[in-house]
Amino acid sequence: MLLRKNILKSLMVFMVLLLCIVSFAPISAAAETQTLYLGGFPAGFTLNTTTVEVIGICEVMTSDGMKSPARESGIRTGDVIDKINGREVNCTKDVNDILADDYKKFEVTVLRGGEILSIDVTPVMDLTTKAKRLGVLVKDSINGIGTVTYIDKTNNKFASLGHPVTDLNGSLIEINGGTVYGCFIYDVKKGVKGTPGELRGAFESSTVLGKATVNCGCGIYGDLSKNYDVSKLVKVEKGSVDSVKMGKACIYSTLEGTEVQKYDISIVKVDKNNKDNRNFVIKIDDDKLINKSGGIVQGMSGSPIVQNGKIIGAVTHVFINDPTRGYGISIDKMLNSY
Repeated sequence: MLLRKNILKSLMVFMVLLLCIVSFAPISAAAETQTLYLGGFPAGFTLNTTTVEVIGICEVMTSDGMKSPARESGIRTGDVIDKINGREVNCTKDVNDILADDYKKFEVTVLRGGEILSIDVTPVMDLTTKAKRLGVLVKDSINGIGTVTYIDKTNNKFASLGHPVTDLNGSLIEINGGTVYGCFIYDVKKGVKGTPGELRGAFESSTVLGKATVNCGCGIYGDLSKNYDVSKLVKVEKGSVDSVKMGKACIYSTLEGTEVQKYDISIVKVDKNNKDNRNFVIKIDDDKLINKSGGIVQGMSGSPIVQNGKIIGAVTHVFINDPTRGYGISIDKMLNSY
C-alpha cells in the first residue's frame, strides 16, 4: 500500500509527452487485428487516480470564525491521505463520506516522504454546507494532452501515447478510469536543444473518444465511445516490426487545430526486443515540422509511424539534446497490450 500510494504522490508527467497493468484479459489483439483506423489527432485526458493528494491548506468558515483544522494538526501540502479512521481513501468522495460519521476527532493517516504518519484532526462544521471539513484542497485526477495512435474497431478499443503516464519520479501511475476528449491545438512551443517543446491545446468536452481503462508501459488504452464517428479516418494495415526497414517513413500528427498532417521521417535504428519499448530511433526530415515545432515536442507522443503504407508504431520520446530525433514503440507491442 505504501509503495502504491507513494508512486502516486506527485503530479504525473506526460513525457513526449505530455500524459503494463492490463485490466482486461490478454487476448492478443495483434493476432486478430490486421486493419486499424489511423490516429494522429490530439486528445485531452482526464484520468482518475487511486490517491487523494493534498494540494493546499485552506480556511473553513465556522460559527466561531475562520478555522483550518488541517493546518492546526500538521497536515501539509503534498501529503497523500491514505486512510481516515482506518478506512481506505481512494477519492475525494471517500473523505467526505468518512467525515460524515458521528465522531468529533478523526485519525488521518498520510504518506509523506516515504513515511506513514497518523495525525489526529478535529474537523469543524462548515457554516455554508453544514458538513464537517478538514480545511484541505485535494485532487484525485490528472489532466494532460497526447496523441491517439489508432482505433481498433474489431475490439472497440483505442490506443494512445505509446508510453505510460508517470509521476515526477518516472513511476507508472495507477488509474481508476477516466475520460478521453477531443482536443484543439492552439499553440506550439518550439523545442530547442536541452529544452523540449510542447503542444498547447484545449479540451473539446462535446467530443468524447471514450473511457480510459488502462495506463501501462505501452500507453493509455480505453473503450471506444459507441457514437464516435470513424468515417473520416483512414484505414491502414498493421505492419510487423520484422518488416520495418531502415530508411524513409512518415508520422501523422496535429500541430494546429484538429487537422492531422503527414510528416517525413527516417528510421535510423530498429531494436525489436528493446526492454524499454524503444523499438525505433527516428529522425525528423520534414522542414515544415522542424520550422513549426523544432521536431518532436510534448503532446506528440502517440503519433503513428507509417512505412510502406502500414502502421508500424508510434512516437514516444524525444532526445533532449536533439529535438529532431526520438524513439518509437512498435505496433506489435501496442496491440499485444490488450
